[in-house]
Amino acid sequence: MKAIILARVSTEEQKEAGNSLPAQVERIELYCKRNNLEIAERFVFSESAYKTKRDEFDKALAFLDNQKEIIAVVFDKVDRFSRSVFDKRIPILFKLAQEYKIEIHFASDNQIIKGEMNANQKTQFQMSLVFAEYFSSAISDNVKRAYETMRKEGRATGSIPIGYINSRIDLSDPDSKKIVIKDPARYLYIIKMYDLYSTGQYSDDKIADFMYEEGLRSKGGFKVSKSNIRNILTDPFYIGIRRSMRGNYSHSYERIITQEIFDLCQDVRSGKNNNIKSHTKSLTYIFKGLAKCPNCGCTMTPEGIKNNGNIYYVCSNGKNVCSKTNTRVNEKKLLEPILALLDRLSSMPDGLIKVIDKEINKSINYEKDFRDNQISICEDESKKWQKASDKLIDDYYTESLSITKEQYAEKLQTYKDKTLDAQNKLSEYIKADFSYKSQIIQVVDLCKNSKKLFESSTVEDKNSLLKFLLTNCEVKEKKLIYQVNSPFNYILDLERSMMLRG
Repeated sequence: MKAIILARVSTEEQKEAGNSLPAQVERIELYCKRNNLEIAERFVFSESAYKTKRDEFDKALAFLDNQKEIIAVVFDKVDRFSRSVFDKRIPILFKLAQEYKIEIHFASDNQIIKGEMNANQKTQFQMSLVFAEYFSSAISDNVKRAYETMRKEGRATGSIPIGYINSRIDLSDPDSKKIVIKDPARYLYIIKMYDLYSTGQYSDDKIADFMYEEGLRSKGGFKVSKSNIRNILTDPFYIGIRRSMRGNYSHSYERIITQEIFDLCQDVRSGKNNNIKSHTKSLTYIFKGLAKCPNCGCTMTPEGIKNNGNIYYVCSNGKNVCSKTNTRVNEKKLLEPILALLDRLSSMPDGLIKVIDKEINKSINYEKDFRDNQISICEDESKKWQKASDKLIDDYYTESLSITKEQYAEKLQTYKDKTLDAQNKLSEYIKADFSYKSQIIQVVDLCKNSKKLFESSTVEDKNSLLKFLLTNCEVKEKKLIYQVNSPFNYILDLERSMMLRG
């Protein structure tokens, strides 16, 4: 008789109890072998018996509809069949068994459901379903009670937002109490997001781009999406409140954001803070989004053009530690070191290009040698792991290895991963681009014309040029302190060396 395998798992507890998918499949396959059942198809899936939509289960039903002979449908246990007596699929399978179209086998329970079942066998089967339903309901009740206790104690149920991590009171003891703490590597990103948004100068999109440049990544290593930024900026978890379908409650973990900055951000989002928003939409300023306050790290924001024609910048005070009076600085004062820098860049000696050309050629030759060496290493690595994979397959199927099917699969996957990793690295080295020589020459040309370009540009273009040229700008003692971006810093270092050599 032909048979199909149906294996399901839904919780980590089942995995720990030996009910993982591989374990179930192995038991079912042994059962089929002992009972001379020919496996025609396997339907293996990980999902809850309570889910209304079970694609793999429905595929199995569709497969059975197309069969012209009796098929054995083999489960591991009754609770893998379903933990709900009222699941609509159970009557369908049961009816097919009563019509002699299928047989339902439970390998571990040693039960077979087929057309000639007597009353005693039917009762036994129904009791198995009832016990499965009771077991599942008991687990559900326990989980609900546990969640209610956690809420009363101020502990979070479910996943925690970015900026927090799960930890333990004693990291050296794996059995010590679990706690939630600020993620030391990421909570500052949350503060930065609220800081930027509270100024009214940054949309969710812009914050997503800005945070990506700052180094924030999603779990998959990608840019945090606009919708996730919006969720972060509206999540009261950061001010001590956990949202729940049963109602919001206060949690006991350390707050990342103050109530004031959270409320300010909600006002900006709802459009209530018209004073801030009007600045953003109508005007662009030279230092907009560039300079930070050295006291708290918040953005220095423009107050607008005063009656005397001057523009002043103040700390946005997102952390409530600064005052506007102490941080206010005139834009003209901030421009002084910028104009001095542009003077220096515009006065580059003509011989600098020859020096740069020589240095670039040396660098390119070194990079090419390094690339060729890495290509050779990656090719050897790829061949080594491919050879190991081939040998493992041969040894396993010729029974030269005494390992389990799971061990074989795990080892083979490791070899395949290492082969793919080596091939990916090889591809990157082959695609290496050495055309940056002409790009640097263009940068030098930009340097020599930078002051004219700055003076003749619009305010928006001046802002863009400074963002291209500068990084880590701070207003310290009402003076602009900055670092020059690469490759401009490299060019300035060469120019300084030439000046020292005379």
